[in-house]
Amino acid sequence: MSAAGGGRGGADRSGRRGRKLPIAPERAGPADANGLNGLSDDGEAPPTGEAEPRQSDPEATEGSPPAAEAEAVSADGETSADEEAAAPGLSVLEVPSWRLILTLAVAGALAGLAIVLVFGWAEPKIEAHRAAALRAAIQEVLGGPERYEALFVVDGALTRALPANVDSTRLDRIYAGYAADGSHMGFAIAGEQPGYQDIVGLIFGYDAESGELLGMKVLESKETPGLGDKIEKDSAFVSSFRGTLPPVEGIKTGTGTGSEHEVDMITGATISSRTVIEIINKRMESIGPMIDAYTAEPRGAPAAVPAEAGG
Repeated sequence: MSAAGGGRGGADRSGRRGRKLPIAPERAGPADANGLNGLSDDGEAPPTGEAEPRQSDPEATEGSPPAAEAEAVSADGETSADEEAAAPGLSVLEVPSWRLILTLAVAGALAGLAIVLVFGWAEPKIEAHRAAALRAAIQEVLGGPERYEALFVVDGALTRALPANVDSTRLDRIYAGYAADGSHMGFAIAGEQPGYQDIVGLIFGYDAESGELLGMKVLESKETPGLGDKIEKDSAFVSSFRGTLPPVEGIKTGTGTGSEHEVDMITGATISSRTVIEIINKRMESIGPMIDAYTAEPRGAPAAVPAEAGG
């Protein structure tokens, strides 16, 4: 009996050794020191109630660095010298300082040369445009003269002749307009001063015989769009200077007394309007006496100079 039982036990034990136990991968665990996945030294399964044998899951260890790679990283996270030697692409290429300086110098020289070339190409075109705009403005504020000439301010007086060895661009000047018969049609006087936003430049016509303004035109302005720029876009304001006597007085709309010196300022743009009035008054204060002296002197009619070529 005991022998038989022992035989069965032996058979069961031997059969148990030869039979593979079903192992669920999801419950598999790491192998023990003998590599037998939870089996004891004699090959038997653990008793009932103990944890089922578990097999190592290759997916569970996926992404973990191998032992060799783990050893390549020190405790403080720095890469070992062996790994740096194995990755030459991560090395830093040192560039000599003289090469950086040379690169910056060449780039700066090319940029400067480009600016000079563009300025040299554009400056004559800009000056030609300004000259054309000035000729058109002189024609407008003087009422279409047959011709005009530039008069230079030299030693506090107006003169046609340009002094020798003097840069004409540095001299103050005005423009005298003439009718076809040689009679004076008036003087065009340019001026500028800071406005609300930036410099306001304008030109106005003046008739020395009647003492009246012949018109006004803004040449340059960067005043606020929709407000300050009305000094050149508001036709009522621009035309109000025609026939006005200097010095001009700016007043609020509806408060005028009917004086020939009064001009209604633009509502919401009083600073810009006052700038225009101040430019005219200051220029007339300095140039007016020179014009009176120039027209009082007897002189012959100037040579016929087409208006398009004057100035």
